Amino acid sequence: MSQLADSDENTPLLRDDASSDDSQDEDYKTRWRSIRVMYFTMFLSSVGFTIVITSLWPYLQKVDCGANASFLGWVVAAYSLGQMLASPIFGLWSNHRPRREPLVCSILINLSANIYYAYAYLPASSNKFHILVSRAFVGFGAGNVAVVRSYVAGATSLKERTNAMANMSACQALGFILGPALQAGLSFIGENGVTVKVIDLQLNMYTAPALLAALFGVINILLVILVLREHRVDDHGRCIRAINYSSEDQDDISEESEESIDQVAVLTSNILFFIVMFIFAVFETIATPLSMDMFAWTRKEAVLYNGIIICGIGFESILVFLVVKVASQRFGDRPVLLAGLAIIFCGFFILLPWGNHYPKIQWADLKNNSLLSRISEAVVASNSSVEPTGCPYEQTWCQYTPAIHLAQYISSDILIGVGYPACNVMSYTLYSKILGPKPQGVYMGWLTASGSGARTLGPVFVSQVYTILGPRWAFSLICVMVVGAIVLLSSVYQRLIAFSVRHGRTVE
Repeated sequence: MSQLADSDENTPLLRDDASSDDSQDEDYKTRWRSIRVMYFTMFLSSVGFTIVITSLWPYLQKVDCGANASFLGWVVAAYSLGQMLASPIFGLWSNHRPRREPLVCSILINLSANIYYAYAYLPASSNKFHILVSRAFVGFGAGNVAVVRSYVAGATSLKERTNAMANMSACQALGFILGPALQAGLSFIGENGVTVKVIDLQLNMYTAPALLAALFGVINILLVILVLREHRVDDHGRCIRAINYSSEDQDDISEESEESIDQVAVLTSNILFFIVMFIFAVFETIATPLSMDMFAWTRKEAVLYNGIIICGIGFESILVFLVVKVASQRFGDRPVLLAGLAIIFCGFFILLPWGNHYPKIQWADLKNNSLLSRISEAVVASNSSVEPTGCPYEQTWCQYTPAIHLAQYISSDILIGVGYPACNVMSYTLYSKILGPKPQGVYMGWLTASGSGARTLGPVFVSQVYTILGPRWAFSLICVMVVGAIVLLSSVYQRLIAFSVRHGRTVE
């Protein structure tokens, strides 16, 4: 038995802790089948967001010439705003009803909104607002992340929790990889694509990813209906009555848990998660405009190259989750979170502009009517595009802010690709442990809402600070935020412990 216990530390990424006796138990098997459905739901939620993120800016420019970088920030923020509003609602719903109900409802909303996005080009005017509304509803449907996290937290023991959360994050990272990879692959359809006259649909590099996300939603609904079952275990892995069906004993437990939860730790966890998600929202939103401004990439090049870069970050994240599972067992969750924040700081610090090389300005092409300075670039030459490239002349900082080198950009991507997944998984792993045996639907809803609020404000921050003041100010402010997060974590370090550890029921 001691060998079996020791082997838990070497558990593969998508294998779940179990003793030989547990593995023969039917409840155990159905519990983990249900948890894996939640993994898949998280995976598809991630795909649904990232599959269009690198093409969102050029799609906006194509369907509505009145769209600018500031409006892009609002469109990206609309997804997170919808998720922020929906998360507490779906979390509360999942506390009192079978989780199939909020899950199926949310996925249907997500599916319909993706179809709406694919048809956003069709109206004669205000196309950019149709894209905005469609992304808001896609985000509203993604509010089911709160249900997913609360289910996994309630269906795993304290010992299983970190592994399960890391597995869920790995599935999220796989979606993070597959989404841009699918977008990059579908980019070869081209901007014009083909027209399906029967349903009045333009199938191109912008609409095909959204329709594919809708198809994934259909698969997800079938899995939720056919496979998902309600399960709940205590901190020691013993099966207890599902949180969705109350009893007098369960009510007593809930009341006791409510009174004894460390609310300072809960609030701190929400703030830290907000900062982590805000920082990454800035990063993912700024990637396409920054690369087009600094490297003079065309719309198609920006979609393809950033898709490849984000895929690389996703693969890197999976390796990080492997390391995080081992590191958290050896050093604890809090040190891993602290290390992740330090690495993120390094990533954004490296991204600060320096040197005497300045970005190419779009007006130079327009004034000279020439692309001679870029003829030597084979990719652009073969593209034979007259699309203006470089930093827009409206952004006055382009004329006095040094360009960010490609090596800086790649190095920053690598560091953020290490720090962000470590902070992400440790944030809600710690959070679920702090909450203890209380039904976590509403609390997870608030955590998801705080993350969504960050993803709402992050793109707006980018669209205003980056557009008006440039990358030097934008990334300096991000560095200050990360330092603030490190100070906050250090100040409440001793309070961020599991509920059962705090009450002396188990040893940390």
